[in-house]
Amino acid sequence: MTTIADVRPYGAATGRLVLPAEDRSLGALDPAWATGLLADAGFLLFRGFRTDLEEFTSFVKAHSSRITLDPARSFHGGEVAQKVDAGTVAVGLHLENGNSPFGPDLTWFLCEKAAASGSRTTVCDGYRVWDAASDTARAVFGVKDIMYSRRVEEPKWKAFVCHQTEGRKKLDDITFADMKDLVGGNVSTTLQLNDDGSIHYAYRVGAVHPTLFGSRLSWANSVFGPSYNYEAPRITFADGTEIPEELLTEFRRLTEELTEELDWQDGDVALIDNTRVMHGRREILDTDRTIYNAQSYLDPALLAAVRNGRAQG
Repeated sequence: MTTIADVRPYGAATGRLVLPAEDRSLGALDPAWATGLLADAGFLLFRGFRTDLEEFTSFVKAHSSRITLDPARSFHGGEVAQKVDAGTVAVGLHLENGNSPFGPDLTWFLCEKAAASGSRTTVCDGYRVWDAASDTARAVFGVKDIMYSRRVEEPKWKAFVCHQTEGRKKLDDITFADMKDLVGGNVSTTLQLNDDGSIHYAYRVGAVHPTLFGSRLSWANSVFGPSYNYEAPRITFADGTEIPEELLTEFRRLTEELTEELDWQDGDVALIDNTRVMHGRREILDTDRTIYNAQSYLDPALLAAVRNGRAQG
């Protein structure tokens, strides 16, 4: 393992571009070093490394305790990478699975083939958004949680449960009780089974919250996120009242001003802190592109190493 790489600023803030200094294998990079870099940067773009689905899968697994998924997407080359297929319209900023209790720690992308024009992935650091918010917005979102609620079709929630429980039950044997067991004692989530086999859930969470790596607050959520392949959620304050339009307008403006772009090249890999940095996509102008996504939970040993290093520093 090596901690030797050419690390450069990427974008206008803390993002980092990581280039190989010696070994071009992603697997040669020390996961603890990469995790520490991510904790400061919020997102990393690895470029110039030897990348394919096998290398990507191994790189994700080296940093993760568990892989999760989007049940509406299909796997490629195993059970880590899923092909991104969300139409061609622009995709709003969001956290991966951020409108559910199953949001991963990390979001990953592999660009196998970049588009000739447009189609760039967008990123927006929630730290910067919260720091720029008005006193009024901070007073409201600092104390009031939001609520996502929506219906999910039976095949999708059952596929998700089957994967999360590592296939201990066949898909046809999954029941609503298994979904309730998966949610467990999460008091922020309520579930209801509908007559047609679909479920309705309501998930309460802060629009602003601490992140994976520390107590600093980040305005990172899926308030402006997409609903491709899913019914659009209703998003309100936790007490059921509507979020004032003037507050939504403020955060639309702030996120637009602070959004940056990943200008993909073939073979690029991006790693995003899914508790801090939202991502989206510009409109796809060239459909001849191939990008894979993965979602995972950070290995606790790597998280502990970062926290211990910061405490000692």
